[in-house]
Order: sequence, then C-alpha cells, then structure tokens
Amino acid sequence: MAEPAQRRWRAACPNCGAPVEFASAGSASAVCSFCRSTLLRDGDTLSRIGQSAEIFDDYSPLQLGATGRWMGQGFAVVGRVQRGSELGNWNEWHLLFDAGERERFGWLSEDNGQFVLSLEAPLAETPPAEPQLGAPLTLAGQRWQVAAVVQAALRAAEGELPRPPQAGRVVELRNSQGEVGSLEYGERGPPVWSVGRSVQLADLALQGLRVTAEGESVAEAKFKGRSLACPNCGAPLEPKLAQTRSMTCGQCQAVVDLPEGDAKAMGFTAQERGLPPLIPLGRVGMLALDGDKLQAWQVVGYQERCDIPEDADDEQSFWREYLLFNRMAGFAFLVDTREGWSIVRTLTGAPTPARDAGVTWQNRPYTQRWVYQAKTTHVLGEFYWPVRLGDEVRIADFITRDGKYLLSREQQGPEVTWSGGSPVPADVVQKAFNLTAPSAPFARDASAFKNNSGTLLRNIIIGLFLIVLLFALLRACSRDECDRYRDSFGVNSTEYQQCRSSARSGGGYYGGSSGGSYGGYSSGGGGHK
Repeated sequence: MAEPAQRRWRAACPNCGAPVEFASAGSASAVCSFCRSTLLRDGDTLSRIGQSAEIFDDYSPLQLGATGRWMGQGFAVVGRVQRGSELGNWNEWHLLFDAGERERFGWLSEDNGQFVLSLEAPLAETPPAEPQLGAPLTLAGQRWQVAAVVQAALRAAEGELPRPPQAGRVVELRNSQGEVGSLEYGERGPPVWSVGRSVQLADLALQGLRVTAEGESVAEAKFKGRSLACPNCGAPLEPKLAQTRSMTCGQCQAVVDLPEGDAKAMGFTAQERGLPPLIPLGRVGMLALDGDKLQAWQVVGYQERCDIPEDADDEQSFWREYLLFNRMAGFAFLVDTREGWSIVRTLTGAPTPARDAGVTWQNRPYTQRWVYQAKTTHVLGEFYWPVRLGDEVRIADFITRDGKYLLSREQQGPEVTWSGGSPVPADVVQKAFNLTAPSAPFARDASAFKNNSGTLLRNIIIGLFLIVLLFALLRACSRDECDRYRDSFGVNSTEYQQCRSSARSGGGYYGGSSGGSYGGYSSGGGGHK
C-alpha cells in the first residue's frame, strides 16, 4: 500500500499516558489500547469521554494493522466496533483507504454469516423515522426493501474510529442489485448512511492476518474457546466460535443460551436425545459453493425442522439443516429434505417481487412453491444466531422452472432473511464428507426440485389411470371363485351354495385357495399400505 497522504499523529492518553496513534486526520475517536478509555479528538487535543469494554475474542482472521486491496485501492484495518442485538453479535472493522490526496473510510462487517464491505456516503434526503419491516423504501435514488430494524448495543471497541462509538437503532435495507444499505440512528447526531456489497475475504488480498497453529487448515483450526458450565447438568461447554449465541450440551442435550463475556450460562431448554445426524458434527468436507473452487467446510451445527400444518388433513414435512463454517468464507447451509440435498447461503441483497407472487433474482424468474410456518424440533452443535426449540419462522420457498436454483425467504422477529442455492447430488455429499454409511439414507430424488407445471395435466391423467387400475386390481383380488356362480345362477342357486360349502371346508372346490388368506390380505407379517 502506498504511503498515506496524512502523516500519523500521536498523542498521550489523558487517562493513563500511553501513546495513542491516529493514521488519519479525519478520525475523530480512538480507544486507548492500555486503559480502554474512549477518547475524543479535537484538533491536537484528546479528551476522555468514556470507557470501552474489553474486546471479546472472536477468532476472526482479521486484526488491527492488517492490509488489503479492494477495487484497485489499498486499505488498512485501523479500528473495530463490536455490536450485538437479539439477532446475535457482529464485528464492524473500520477501514482506511489510501486514495492519494483524498482519504476514504469503509467498514468490513459480518452479515448473516457472510462479509459485506460498505462505504459511508452523504444522504441528501431525510430517511423515514419509523421504517416498517418488509416494506419497500426509496432512498438515495434506489428502491430498497426493509430487511431488519433492531436496537444495536455497543459491546466494545478498539483502535481508530471516524466518530465515538455508540448504541442505537439500525435499519438494514437490501435491493435487487445485491447491495445492503444501513441507517444508523445513534444517540447523537443525524443517521449515518452506508452502502455495501458482499465480499470474500480471499478476494481482498489480505495481509497481516491472524495465523492459526501450524498444520491446521482454516476450517479445522481448533480454537481455544471460553469454557462455561451447562446450567442443566454442569458439564463443560466449550464454544469454538465467538459468534455462537446458543449451543447444545454434549452431555444432556440441553439447548443453552450463551451469555456475553465471562458471565455464567443461565438459560437453557431441555430436549430428548434424537437420532444422530447423517453427517457428524465436526466433520470437514470439500464443497464448491456458487461455482467457486472447492473449499473446506466444517459442520458446526445441526437442526431438525418441520412445517406447521394449517389444516389437520395436511401432511407434515420434516427436514434437516447442517450449518457449515469456513473461516475465510463465513457460513453456509447443507439442507436435507425428502426431495433431495441442496446447498444455500444467505443473500446480501433481496429479490424483486414479480407477478403471480413470484420474484426475480439475478435476471432469473422464480415461481413461488409454498408459504408455510415452520418450527425447530431438535438441535445439536453451535449457531451464530440464538436457536431455541420451538422457534417459529414464516417461510416462502421459490424455484426456477428448470429446478436448478432455489430461493427462500424467512421472517422471524425484526428481520427478513433471503437465502439462495441449488440442489446437489447425494453422492457428492457422501464423497465430500467421506461418509461410509449405506447409500439408502442419501438417495433423495433431486428431480423433485424441478418445477414440473408444464407436465401437470399429463401427471393428472396418469394418476387417474393408476387409480382406476388399482381399484380394478383390488376388486379382482377381493373376488373368490364362487362369485362367478353367484353372478351366473344367483345367490340361492345350488351351484353357488355347493361352492361356498366346499370353500369353507377347505377342499379347494373349483380351484379355491387351500388356505391362509381371504380377500387378498395376508393374516400375518408385513403391511399392505
């Protein structure tokens, strides 16, 4: 990275006397690395305005001093803010871009398991005071959808920042160009507006990252997490990811809510032991997502979910979701349904609504398949959002006509989340995770994902034909040899009465069966569904 236009400025912390350094003349605040004082810069003067909590270790590969490049410009990581809400905790890394005579600020933030790089921008108009979740909104010349409205708490901060860190309301917007807009309503001053896009850490040419132990892959790194006691049975809980908001106790299977910092784990929900997942927790597999190259993904969480039938006659469906983690790529989901396997990731943007309840995303039209309420029935492992048994979400599923691409919209509490992906063959899943179990559990019919509306009439005709054939076979099976005499001579005829008498005696008269069953149903062993 080229030498910045502004020389570094250094002053002593007014609280402890330790040196505090600023890389930019535009930075208005910093956190002393020695005494954690929050400092406000006014020209060449520093004043203490508060105290920042200790940064909790999140095992992120980023750290202060790391450098990289984005869209041809170099940047340095000079600060960090840790925020949290009911949706989870996240980092916002403050980036200082070197653009010659003109400096620019940016933020590299965590977004539903992904990473978004945003730039702050002036906002000419006044944003609405109370944006409504899920509603459309026009702002800064763009059409957006309101994706989240949350109260974001300030957990901690470090390094150099463009303004003093503060808590406040955050409104998240998304659009069809894959952008995410953010309005931060702080306790002081006008809202701060920024716009960003999804990025991969591997594409930022990052240097100076935190290094894992020698011999460990990025996905397999065994992080030394904090140790807590399960509030149900007392067994040790050792979360490996600081993003983890809830996890399952390996001893009693209780679902435990994890606290901040060093507080004790208090809340938990007991659950019965279920069948083990097909892919064991901790297993690492090589998968290619979104057309990218193969990457190592580790199974860190597992949940079973089901739909909630709206009518007593509706059939209930169950499915399984594996939460995958890669230290550089974030999180993804491997979903196992009765229709097949699929790999999905959360979207940065939001699809555009279309006619007939469909949507358009990346120039592809999607048809709505189902809209339903779903709940969580069993969980294992760790999750970056608070997972609880019985959690209910409203889901709408969409699919392209050829069945190659899937979209899903989930709404829970103050957030709407879109995810997208595609089906994956069962043998690819087995090979990726080196599974030696029998192939039967993995043999899902991937063709069921196809949108077969064009063949609906043909399927109806075939179905009616099969129903007629089934009734004919059942009737044939239910008739015995005496029925032809009844039909020809009548129920009181000698011929029919002799046939019935012989059949009851087991004599096999007129070719009757010699025993065991009647009417086509076996009297023992096996079903006849």
